[in-house]
Amino acid sequence: MGRTVGATAEGTRRRLLRAAADVFAARGYDGTRVADIAKAAGLSNSALYCYFTSRAELLIGALRAHGRRPLEELVARFPTRSVADLLLQTGAALRRQQGPESFLAVEALIAARHHGDVVPALHDYLGERAGWLADLVREGQRSGELDPALSPQAVAHFCLALAAGTTLISPDLHDVDDQDWIDLLIRVIASLEPARAPREIGTHA
Repeated sequence: MGRTVGATAEGTRRRLLRAAADVFAARGYDGTRVADIAKAAGLSNSALYCYFTSRAELLIGALRAHGRRPLEELVARFPTRSVADLLLQTGAALRRQQGPESFLAVEALIAARHHGDVVPALHDYLGERAGWLADLVREGQRSGELDPALSPQAVAHFCLALAAGTTLISPDLHDVDDQDWIDLLIRVIASLEPARAPREIGTHA
């Protein structure tokens, strides 16, 4: 199996990343060989190596191309919605049953603990995600929605950690009432908002 007749380089690359996302999500990083991805894409190993130099590069490439980014998708769909509302809606959705692509980030995090070649690319990817989230927080601070004293990077880190944790601890492992979860998120997000001055109770003349 070699390059498909009439296929463009970009089309072949997309096909490889699609195959990589499917195979990694199904088998995990340690259970996947480069040959498995090449076969799923209908290519030879040598053809695959024309586009990607390693299994780690395929994993992070698949994560970039096909990993779920629900908050970013919501921002694109509802650009005028408040940051607090977007965070609440995304947090509420995190507990729903996740599709296979949601586990790509988890597979990358697990792989980075045991395979040093995954760490640099994953570090860059997470840095990009954290940077995007921090910019969203700064936008909320500029508009007065979020407390300007908060560290945007710390809020971004919290969001990434929450997303990873809720993917790992799925409802079939440990469940919680939907309304209880939303009530908790409302309190957490309220703590990100600017402190409100106590309402003064005055006397009327």
